[in-house]
Amino acid sequence: MKTIALLTVSNVFMTFAWYGHLRFKDSSLWKVILASWLIAFAEYCFQVPANRIGHYQYSAAQLKIIQEVITLVIFAVFSVLYLKEEFRWNYLVSFLMMAGAVFFMFRE
Repeated sequence: MKTIALLTVSNVFMTFAWYGHLRFKDSSLWKVILASWLIAFAEYCFQVPANRIGHYQYSAAQLKIIQEVITLVIFAVFSVLYLKEEFRWNYLVSFLMMAGAVFFMFRE
């Protein structure tokens, strides 16, 4: 669970680093790049330990698929709550397909 928690926290930071500036389109590009890099540094402080700890239990491929699922869930919440975008039916279908990928990744 420690790996999942660290990956979740890292994804919150990275989502803000990549997409948080979209609400500040009037800001200079160099300012949002700098802010994004600072936020991304915080993300790496959680991401690297998550992968280091997680690799004792999971393969690198399993870690990556866990990461992608967490990323999609965090991004879905972020886009609806922070960016005020609509959650559409095809997003749900895509998430279900990712759930299928998780199933097959962890199958023996």
